Amino acid sequence: HVELARPVYHVSFLPRVKKVLECVCFHCSKLLVDPNNPLFQKARRIKDRNRRFKEVHKLCKTRTECKAADEPKEGEDPDLPAGYIPASGCGEKQPAIRKKNLTLYVQFKQANSNSEEGKQELSPSQVLQILKKISDEDCESMGLDPVFARPEWMILTVLPVPPPPVRPSILVDGTSRGEDDLTFKLCDIIKANAFLQKAEADGVPGHRIKDHEDLLQFHVATFVDNEISGTPRAMQRSGRPIKAIRSRLKGKEGRLRGNLMGKRVDFSARTVITGDPNLSIDQVGVPRSIARNLTYPEIVTPYNINKLQELVHNGPTQHPGAKYVIRDNGDRVDLRFIGAKGNLGLQYGWIVERHLDDGDVIIFNRQPSLHKMSMMGHKVKVMPYSTFRLNLSVTSPYNADFDGDEMNMHVPQPLEAKAEIQQLCMVPLQIISPQSNKPVMGIVQDTLCGITKFTRRDTFMDKNMVMNLLMWVPNWDRNVPPPAIMKPKPLWTGKQILSLVIPKVNCITHHSTHPDDESTDISPGDTRVIVEDGELLAGIVCKKTVGAAAGGLVHVSWMEHGPEAAKALLNGCQTIVNYWLLHNGFSIGIGDTIADDATMAQINKIIASARDTVKQTIHTAQRGQLKAMTGMTLRETFEAQVNRALNEAVNKAGSAAAKSFKVSNNVKQMVVSGSKGSNINISQMSACVGQQNVEGKRIPFGFQYRSLPHFVKDDYSPESRGFVENSYLRGLSPQEFFF
Repeated sequence: HVELARPVYHVSFLPRVKKVLECVCFHCSKLLVDPNNPLFQKARRIKDRNRRFKEVHKLCKTRTECKAADEPKEGEDPDLPAGYIPASGCGEKQPAIRKKNLTLYVQFKQANSNSEEGKQELSPSQVLQILKKISDEDCESMGLDPVFARPEWMILTVLPVPPPPVRPSILVDGTSRGEDDLTFKLCDIIKANAFLQKAEADGVPGHRIKDHEDLLQFHVATFVDNEISGTPRAMQRSGRPIKAIRSRLKGKEGRLRGNLMGKRVDFSARTVITGDPNLSIDQVGVPRSIARNLTYPEIVTPYNINKLQELVHNGPTQHPGAKYVIRDNGDRVDLRFIGAKGNLGLQYGWIVERHLDDGDVIIFNRQPSLHKMSMMGHKVKVMPYSTFRLNLSVTSPYNADFDGDEMNMHVPQPLEAKAEIQQLCMVPLQIISPQSNKPVMGIVQDTLCGITKFTRRDTFMDKNMVMNLLMWVPNWDRNVPPPAIMKPKPLWTGKQILSLVIPKVNCITHHSTHPDDESTDISPGDTRVIVEDGELLAGIVCKKTVGAAAGGLVHVSWMEHGPEAAKALLNGCQTIVNYWLLHNGFSIGIGDTIADDATMAQINKIIASARDTVKQTIHTAQRGQLKAMTGMTLRETFEAQVNRALNEAVNKAGSAAAKSFKVSNNVKQMVVSGSKGSNINISQMSACVGQQNVEGKRIPFGFQYRSLPHFVKDDYSPESRGFVENSYLRGLSPQEFFF
């Protein structure tokens, strides 16, 4: 530590010191508030010290004089009410306390003027004396703990010096040493302190000592905080501001958020992710290069000594191998530098740091980690090439896609961590989210599109295809289901094959196109999905059945048979359907967006009719015959009516286009299955893109009285205000494209 020649303010405590001075008498250090004030009595009962201080400060800062000690006058009755506390102040007038940069001033109010006269600087030594005189009882009343937080401790008389690890020096060019900013600052403080001591010893005039004292105050303040408003920054020789203690702690890159809450760690890997539908949902494909680099410490036992001996023999370069052996005395053997690795005889109790291998448990994470399903436990599957492979159904909780996303993998080292991941974090345990009590994973993308085609009434497979599909059924019981059609040749339905991977559950859902008013037991459009005892009896399966939907197959399987059954369902659906889809095929082309001539004529008629309606509304408004709707101005009414007419036209045109497409239309198949797109996409591709809105309103007039220079002024027509009547198939005009 450094003993300071004169006390100095601690810059971070300066506002608090000012508030404490406003609470106590400038002359006798007694609390300024009347002890019998009921508001003060109430404030003293506040438990939270910070709030108590705020309340007491509020009562004290308006007082202009210290309450003099009570002395009963002659002939007066000295009997005082019960609980009355006599005042013990000095009766002196109180100055206003002002703070400017690193200095406090006192200003006594003159009787005859309100000028700056009577303003004098308050030195830290004077403040120290005032704060020292505050009694323990008054400290408690203010909310300061007299044992742990005496007010005079906010003034620095001794400066603690941080040890070298806080301010390490670095070697520059291997010869000269570069010191840390804090070390330079400490040198400045010690120099300024020595100058001040010498000046005091030599009896230098007061104003010169004051200059030295100000310099010491500046160096101590910028040592703690170099971003004080109104105070010049302390600079390095190069002109760079020094990094003070405060800036090292605060903010995103500071010690707390940058080095404690979030930091770089060992036993982790990061690379690009790609999809692999043949992995199980709780697996992750790990590149061989990463598996060779990351290790897991395994203790040698009689059960694994032969396996570990083989890994040690393989060494660090060949997978599966090992990188280090740790003997029971703690010695670490690096296998890169051991010649004949077979000669290194393992003993029970030694630890082998072996390569990552199939079945090891890891934590997989994608940032931003917004909920607990952003970090889940997976089992390693070592694979060639350089990306992490991930099952497609797990992308939903991670919110991941394969357009260049990267993910992190963490390898647990202790057995406790491994056990916790297995029991708490594994993917199957996270299928149902406790946030909404419904699944967060389901069948997605091509499998979802395929499963809808696969479970249609007219999907049949011959014996060759069925035999190949049975190879893809996980845990198949070796029973081939009887064919649905015997003659002229045996044929099986998609529903039969899908039933092989459904666990024994009962579940009734509806297809996305199920009509609400259907009351018959047997659905004519096969839109009522019935699963009874694990058999898919009827219905086309879509997102509502195998997606991440409440009450769907995934949900029921998880609730009835547990996480492993739900995992098997998701895995089985993907392997079977993807193999079948590979042979059946599915593609989409420009032809899928073209509506027939009759439909196009109908769409054009709908849009022309809407344009006429809007024109009529504009004329009505211009003639002043438009009636304002309830709670709206005339202009708002006009906008609402135009918007309604245009939106109705878009919806009608879109549904006309969607209806004109056959069931076999590939865009419609994706929309119906729930794998991609919606009716809005169909209407925008084939019928009409529709009204473009900015902040919920039609495109406003950005230039004077018009939206673009392509239009005349005061043009309120749909085209001018952002209505795009072409479809993406027909192509947009320049103005439409601009909107």
